Amino acid sequence: MFIKTLIIAFIPTGIAFLAGALLPIQVSGNAAVGKALGHPLWGALVSLTVSMLVLVPLLWVIKVPSPRLAVALAGPWWLWIGGIVGAIYVLSATALTPVLGAASFIVLVVAGQTIAAIGVDHWGLMGLTPRPVTLARLAGGMLIVVGVVLVQYNGRSGS
Repeated sequence: MFIKTLIIAFIPTGIAFLAGALLPIQVSGNAAVGKALGHPLWGALVSLTVSMLVLVPLLWVIKVPSPRLAVALAGPWWLWIGGIVGAIYVLSATALTPVLGAASFIVLVVAGQTIAAIGVDHWGLMGLTPRPVTLARLAGGMLIVVGVVLVQYNGRSGS
């Protein structure tokens, strides 16, 4: 029973870790495409188009049921914000990774995500179950901010 519990807990954790580990590759690739095409917006568009070209056949291959568009259209306004935020993230990554470097960009993203996520959890925004801010969560957020400082300002003179 303990092994089954560990496996059930490890699989989502491992997948989330892998997704995070792939982000520096994504941002670096998007930056290179944007540079090759002459502008970060082109890199962002290529990234999002390739994402669509991967997802559409996947929907067909794994036989995902048709979307419940009427239900989604009747939902709250923020159901649609993911696409806007995704485009902002991809464009930011494409434009800023060459300037900041992959590590600095990603650690700043993680810090922003963590701080915002603590607030989203605390207030139970967007349909989530509220998870109150605790001293441990605040300490975790502060450690990530310390990580930003260490990665961003690693003893380079003149920076």
